[in-house]
Order: sequence, then structure tokens, then C-alpha cells
Amino acid sequence: MKILIVEDEDLAVKKLKKTLSNVDETAVVVGETDSIQSTVEWLESNTAPDLILMDIELADGQSFEIFNHVQVKSPVIFITSYDEYALKAFKVNSVDYLLKPVQKEDLDAALEKFRQIKKIYSAETATPPVNIDYLLKELQQKLQTKDYRKRFLVKHGQKLVSIEVDDIAYFFSEGRLNFFKTFDNKKYVVDYTMDELDDMLNPDEYFRISRSFYISVNSMVQIHDYFGNRLSLQLKPDSEKEVIVSREKVTEFKNWLGK
Repeated sequence: MKILIVEDEDLAVKKLKKTLSNVDETAVVVGETDSIQSTVEWLESNTAPDLILMDIELADGQSFEIFNHVQVKSPVIFITSYDEYALKAFKVNSVDYLLKPVQKEDLDAALEKFRQIKKIYSAETATPPVNIDYLLKELQQKLQTKDYRKRFLVKHGQKLVSIEVDDIAYFFSEGRLNFFKTFDNKKYVVDYTMDELDDMLNPDEYFRISRSFYISVNSMVQIHDYFGNRLSLQLKPDSEKEVIVSREKVTEFKNWLGK
């Protein structure tokens, strides 16, 4: 599958290419452009790729402008940090719409959707028609406010107690068990994996800084540089183990703090 990437952030391009290689070994990036002008010029000078991965916010404007200057013959998967552009995205050749940071499973699902759409139509059709009504309905479901977990039921001695999520400072792993610590410095075992917590916690309030740590935005006291391009955090209440933001999470973590 030949793919054109339209993205003006070098780091985002690198991450996208890496994620692509992990989800589809047949994917070949045949071009990279970083602006409306360079994309128009590329499309005018090259054979249409099988698929375009396109960021909406480019240095010289919104990528929707590209469609006003050149005939885009390829299906598009839009990628952006701003879901406000979603409905407009589906009025052009859109297969799917992914929010940054792009997750491996989301990109994999979008590529599979593209393959299924392509199968339905004959090989003679340059661009498979897109069912806009279906995609809009699907998008509206995707963008509905998610109902994140509000409390956890945990064991405390011989009793079960309900702990409000807002009272939890951070989640962490120790050996084969996962725990959370509340702001009043109480520690409880939680019967969920860190991956399962990904879908339960509001990403505006909690961030996974490593494979073994999820922290609340309200738990941080200090942030320090740490060797290996990582960060060291001081939390409240104090953690019994060192709290390190993994190298691959540092940029995303800084963006999260700056929301």
C-alpha cells in the first residue's frame, strides 16, 4: 500500500511511520509533505497514492484548502488534535478521522476500514465512494462524551469500600499487583491492569507516564530533568518508588500539562 503523509511536525511524522510499520508491513511511504503548497505540488507531480494520512492543521493553513487547488484522487485518513474539524473532514474523501496522539490500535482499525471499503468496489474504481451519512453517524458516536469511571470498589481489611476517582493521586504496579494511592496517603489494591485503566480514566485528569505509573494532574509537586532525556517527578503523597516519565512519553506529557 502506497501512502502519502501530510504533516508539518517532524516528530509526528517519525511516530506515524513507526506506527505504520507496526500495523501494516505492506505500507510504503512514497511521499512526505508539510504544507498546503507542497502537498498540491506533490499531488500534481506524482501518481495518486493508495491512501493519504493528512494532518488538518498545517503551517500555512487547514489542509481542507488542498482540495480547492487540486483533484485529490486518493482516500484520506485525517489526523489532528482538534475534533472540532471532524464533520468538515468527512465532506471530502475521508475514510476515518483519528485524534492525536495516534494510537496503534486506532490506526490499525482505520487501515482495515480502508481495506474493507476498497474490497467492496471494483478494481476499476480509482477512489471508492464513501458513505458520508454512515461516516458522520459513526463519527458522532466516536465524539460523544465518554463516561469515564467515577469510583473504584476495593477491599479494605474485611470490608469493601468505594473510592472516588477524584480522591486518587496515582496508580502504580508492584510485581504482579496494581495499586492506587489516595491523596490522604492510603494504599489499595486495584483489580485492573494498567492497560484496562487506559479506558477508565479521563485523559484530561490522568496520564500514563510509563508502563507502571498513572498519575493525577493534581498529584505533582515538582518536575526535574532526568538522565536519558527523561523526567523525574515528585508526587503528593510521596511515592515509595521512583517516579520517572519514560523517554517516549516526555513530549506527550509536556503537551498534556500545557492543555
